Amino acid sequence: MSTQSLQVTTGVELAGIDDLLTVDERLVRSSVRALCEEHVDPFVADWFERGEIDDIRGLTKALGDLGLLGMHLDGYGCAGMSAVSYGLACLELEASDSGIRSLVSVQGSLAMFAIWRWGTEEQKREWLPQMAAGEAIGCFGLTEPDAGSDPGSMQTHARRDGSDWVLTGRKMWITNGTVADVAVVWAQTDDGIRGFVVPTDAPGFSAPLIKHKLSLRASVTSELVLDEVRLPESAVFPEVRGLKGPLSCLNEARYGIVWGAMGAARSALESAVRYTLQREQFGRPIASFQLTQAKLAEMSLEYTKGLLLALHLGRRKDTHTLRPEQVSLGKLNNPRAALEICRTARTILGGNGISLEFPVIRHMNNLESVLTYEGTVEMHTLVVGQALTGIPAFR
Repeated sequence: MSTQSLQVTTGVELAGIDDLLTVDERLVRSSVRALCEEHVDPFVADWFERGEIDDIRGLTKALGDLGLLGMHLDGYGCAGMSAVSYGLACLELEASDSGIRSLVSVQGSLAMFAIWRWGTEEQKREWLPQMAAGEAIGCFGLTEPDAGSDPGSMQTHARRDGSDWVLTGRKMWITNGTVADVAVVWAQTDDGIRGFVVPTDAPGFSAPLIKHKLSLRASVTSELVLDEVRLPESAVFPEVRGLKGPLSCLNEARYGIVWGAMGAARSALESAVRYTLQREQFGRPIASFQLTQAKLAEMSLEYTKGLLLALHLGRRKDTHTLRPEQVSLGKLNNPRAALEICRTARTILGGNGISLEFPVIRHMNNLESVLTYEGTVEMHTLVVGQALTGIPAFR
């Protein structure tokens, strides 16, 4: 390893957080990093620029072969690993690109978790082994054009027709939708909101690709259109009613985001440190200027705090003591801190900061989406506020 790369690693890992990880956790992290270095990093800037991933099914299969899809779930071909290991995997995936981490999060923490937690034994056996292996891709249909932060106002509905269900409605901003083999769709029914396992080849189902994005471009984002989609009784989740079902899935995904955002932050910080050592102005590296070092120190501090928060929440999750408002603390803090780190890194790189030759602007644009999805800053602020005061201020 070169002296320069040693300086970069030391600069990012000042707190020695590795001392808090087990050997197995570090091995998981190394394995995910190696996969990303082979299958993602050489190509992701081009994917982002073109707005499409080459051979997304091949990539999903590689992720499945490593055991990353639904890795924190037990049984049905899932790896059954710890929450901290899953978090470290999310960090490494997002250090490559938020879109790749989103693919894994939606597959494992939304679609697979919904089936694993709320599905019938038949649904689990049919879908989870395929999805864990990366042989089937899933998506999660909750958000609608007019129902984002207020999912209870969704317009998608399901009605009984004999022994069948008939679904009609639209979902928006759905990761993996266009390439998915199965969609978990939430809909209003006479019994409240219920979840359905919808094969995407069902008549009346379509998933048009959403184009013209300037964020998460290395990710498939879709609309779901359900036009009188007829499903058998066996397609519905049998017990869960109301928002309890989808919100339990969102908490799983938000946990992964808490870690993932720090991966984007780390990548930007590493790029900034490396750049300051190479870039010379006024006859010396810009790393030698006090204002540059002040920026790097602040970035390192925010990264360290975010990583420690993620690790603490992961340890609580592994002991089954993690509460929803604690997940909101992480979701509120870490994407916001990561976005500020990326913005600061962009200033250090100057004009080069807007070039896809460096990962910074790509991470910065992606984090604008990460900041908003799975609960906006405003919604998580109110969750924390309610936890502090006991007063709900959502309406």
